[in-house]
Amino acid sequence: MRALLAFFAIAPLAAQTPAEPRDILRELIGINTTDSAGDNTRAARAMADRFLAAGYPASDVRVLVPDGFPRKGNLVVRLHGSGAARPVLFLGHLDVVEALRADWSFDPFQLTERDGFYYGRGTSDMKGDAAVLVSTFLRLKRENYRPSRDLILALTSDEEGGPANGAQWLARNHRDLIDAEFAINADGGGGHIKNGRHLFMAVQAAEKVFLTFKLETTNPGGHSSRPGKDNAIYQLAAGLVRLGQFDFPVRVFDVTRASFERAAHLYPEPLGGAMTRIAANPNDASAIATLSALPPWNAQLRTTCVATMLSGGHAENALPQRATAVVNCRLLPLDTPAEVQQTLVRVLADPEIQVSVMTPAKPVAYKPMNPRVMDAIAKATAKIWPGLPVIPGMSTGASDSIYIISAGIPAYGVSGMFTDEDDNRNHGKDERILVKSFQDALEFEHALVQEIGASSATT
Repeated sequence: MRALLAFFAIAPLAAQTPAEPRDILRELIGINTTDSAGDNTRAARAMADRFLAAGYPASDVRVLVPDGFPRKGNLVVRLHGSGAARPVLFLGHLDVVEALRADWSFDPFQLTERDGFYYGRGTSDMKGDAAVLVSTFLRLKRENYRPSRDLILALTSDEEGGPANGAQWLARNHRDLIDAEFAINADGGGGHIKNGRHLFMAVQAAEKVFLTFKLETTNPGGHSSRPGKDNAIYQLAAGLVRLGQFDFPVRVFDVTRASFERAAHLYPEPLGGAMTRIAANPNDASAIATLSALPPWNAQLRTTCVATMLSGGHAENALPQRATAVVNCRLLPLDTPAEVQQTLVRVLADPEIQVSVMTPAKPVAYKPMNPRVMDAIAKATAKIWPGLPVIPGMSTGASDSIYIISAGIPAYGVSGMFTDEDDNRNHGKDERILVKSFQDALEFEHALVQEIGASSATT
C-alpha cells in the first residue's frame, strides 16, 4: 500500500460563526420532511441555496428529483480537490419519521432549545448530523481548503421509508456524481455516553441484512366440535417452538472481533471477560453463554430469526384451515439468504410448514475494514476527545449504507454526535440532542474531513 501523502490546506480565512450551524439546524427542523406530508425537495433546495451563496459553482450543487416524486429531492455537492486520490462520499438523509404535535411537549417541527438540549423531530436522526455536514462543507469553502481528493456531500430522501429512497436512486441513476473510494455515512456510529461520561466512539463498519419469511400451514378444517390431532395452528406452533429454542451458530469476523476486544475493558464482569474470551476463541462455551443471554450482544454473535406476527383460523366454531407466521431474520454479513432459509426448513422439521420469502434480502458483498479509514477516524477523535476509545461495530439495524455498498462503495458509519445510552429518543417523543454534543460534532467533522482529505492512499 502506498504511503500517505499530506496535502495542506491554505490558511483559514474565516471560521464559521457560532450562529450559522444552529441556524442551519433550525431551518432543517422547520421543514417537514416526513413521507406523508413533508417535502424533502424543499429542504434540499434550502441547503443548496446556502452552498450557492457561499460561492460553490452551480455545476457543483445539484438538486436531483426522481421522476414522479416531486417531494423526494436529493442534494449532491462537490468540493474539488487536487485529484491525487479518488473522491470520498459523505452521506446523510434529510427525511424524518412521522411526529404528531399532540404527542410532543413541543412543536416537533420547530427547533426548541431548553436545559442544554436541542429538541425537534430529526435532531438526532438525523438533521443534527445533516446540519453538521452542511456547516462543515461551508466552512471548508470559506477556508479555501483544497483536499487531495474531491469531497462529495449527498443528503437524500426516504431513508426512513417511502417510495423513492434517494441513496439507492442516486447509485442507480447518477453513479458518476457519487462515485467514491469509500463513503462516510453520518447515519451510523456515533459517541456513547454512560452516566454522564463519554464512553467510546463507535464506528459502524458492518450491518446486518434484513430478510423476512412467511410460514404457512394448511388443513381441510372442519367443525370445532369434532377436533382431531391434525390442526393447522398446533402444527405451526410446534414448528415455532422449535425455532424459538434454536440458536444460529456463532460467527465472529473482523468487525465483531475488534468490537469485543476494544469494548471489553469498558464493561464489568462477567460481560467484559466474556468479550475478551470470545474475541480470542469464538468457540468458548462460557463466553457464548454469557453473551447469548443478553439480546444486544447475542445479536452480535449470530444471525437471528424471530417470529413477529401470527394469525390463523377463520371462525371461532371451525377448525383452522390455515395458519401463518411472519419470521424476521437479521443476517450476519457472512451468511446468505439461501443458507438461512435452508436452516429454517431444517429447524422447523415439518415438510408441511411452507417457508417462502416475504421481504427479500438486499445482501451486500462484505469487505474487511480499511485500516486507513479507521486510522483517520481515530486521529480525528483524538483531536476532540483525547484518549477516547474508537470501537468498530456491526449495526443490527439497517441504513442507507447497504445501497452504497451494493454499488461497490465501502461505507463506514461515523458521527460526532454523542448520545446517552439510557436516553436514545430516535423516532420517539421529544427527540433531542445535547447542545454541547452538537458543537463538539462540528469540530469533529471538520477534523475528520481534513484527515480524510489529506490522504492520497487508496485501498
